[in-house]
Amino acid sequence: MFKECEKLTSEIRIIPVLGIPLIKEGDNLAKIIFDRIELQDNDIIVICETVVSKAQGRLVDINRINPSIKAKDISKKTGKDPRLVQLILDESKEVLKIGDSVIVVETKDGNICASAGIDVSNVCGNTSIVGLLPIDPDKEAEKIRLELKKLSKKEVVIIISDTQGRPFRSGAIGVAIGVSGMKPLWKRAGEKDLYGYELKSSIIATADEAASAASLLMGQSNEGIPAVIIRGAKYIKGIGSSKELLREKEKDLFRP
Repeated sequence: MFKECEKLTSEIRIIPVLGIPLIKEGDNLAKIIFDRIELQDNDIIVICETVVSKAQGRLVDINRINPSIKAKDISKKTGKDPRLVQLILDESKEVLKIGDSVIVVETKDGNICASAGIDVSNVCGNTSIVGLLPIDPDKEAEKIRLELKKLSKKEVVIIISDTQGRPFRSGAIGVAIGVSGMKPLWKRAGEKDLYGYELKSSIIATADEAASAASLLMGQSNEGIPAVIIRGAKYIKGIGSSKELLREKEKDLFRP
């Protein structure tokens, strides 16, 4: 049997962490969050990957990038800046699909996404500066969680979120690329439904659901809310990794 989150309520609250300044390299995200909101046990704290990347110093000036022949070739097919294409290649294990203005890749962390998750918007106001995805987001989530536990004396969950598209669906949603303090998947096989039928293979991506809920407040434009508290949600406590959310290649029906 699993251990569920305790002290559940009949409602879920999504609370913005307000007043977070523009993040720069070396900033302590845990301290910044702790100073701006009172935490409770079992809170899920969702932090957008952009600020984590900034704190890690993962900003790159594409003017310093020398594109390869391969990058220039892909640039002609997609219309993307060849320097940006080179960065996408550098951050990827494999290019899966190339289309008009789109490059779908498998990143070094195993995520399938467009442009290797490289951010151009909401980075620093300079169009030549782009943001790369955080290094080892699971490890970074664990670091932030332990620091917040030390500061607040509360047991919380940390999710680092990104925005990604989905096969056969229009629009992007928030997903978890870094997880600490919870199981990202809730395997409900063996439970019974309302009519007594035993579930055989139901698996819920709880961490992704939390990331998507948080993105309703975070937004993708000028909202300026890079961290959100989800309070009252049901999840399974424990050691987890965002890697559990990645489908095995052999079972991925959508992979080219």
